[in-house]
Amino acid sequence: MNAERMVSVEVRAARHAALSDPSRLRIVDLLTLGDLSPSEIRMALGMPGNLIAHHLNVLEGAGMVTRSRSEADKRRSYVRLTDTALQNLIPGRVERASRVVFVCTANSARSQLAAALWSTRSSIPAASGGTHPANRIDPGAIATADRHALDLPDEAPRALEMVLTGSDLVVTVCDNAHEELGVTGHLHWSIPDPVRIGTDDAFDTAYNELERRITELAPRLAAC
Repeated sequence: MNAERMVSVEVRAARHAALSDPSRLRIVDLLTLGDLSPSEIRMALGMPGNLIAHHLNVLEGAGMVTRSRSEADKRRSYVRLTDTALQNLIPGRVERASRVVFVCTANSARSQLAAALWSTRSSIPAASGGTHPANRIDPGAIATADRHALDLPDEAPRALEMVLTGSDLVVTVCDNAHEELGVTGHLHWSIPDPVRIGTDDAFDTAYNELERRITELAPRLAAC
């Protein structure tokens, strides 16, 4: 037991050491709300790429961040916090919004599930839209909502431009949509497309990740 406690203390100490640098603390604050590519972090912090690479290597060595390859542009990677990155640490960034709009390419699965999940966690209104909306909600998304007792609205996918207003907080849940829209200053969650795979496991994995992210974000987003 003492050995286990010592390991835990050492892990916490390594994370605190990693966060002792103001730039790394700023990176973690950004990543508590969404995934970012190294170039997006560089733009947000106004720092040279070699320094960003150094800071990310330190955070990765402390087990606080991990990277995944973009499903769209295979040359691009996204940095995200690990599930345990903030254990015993308090994130310091809070956003305000009058409405949250979840976006994916087809508005047929991830963004629909995200908007429905959001309504179970927050009183702030939510909507969803697609950059290239499909004709219908994917049957796999409907089945996933049924498996998790989630009330999925019976409405056709909608184009983002028909939904979005200037006061919305946009959360892209699709690499393709995020890279098509560009860096807007809003949030991005890099969640693999379950429609592309088509299995129940793929849909459940996407659902679970959306639920985790929404559960973490909802109490930190204040109405305005």
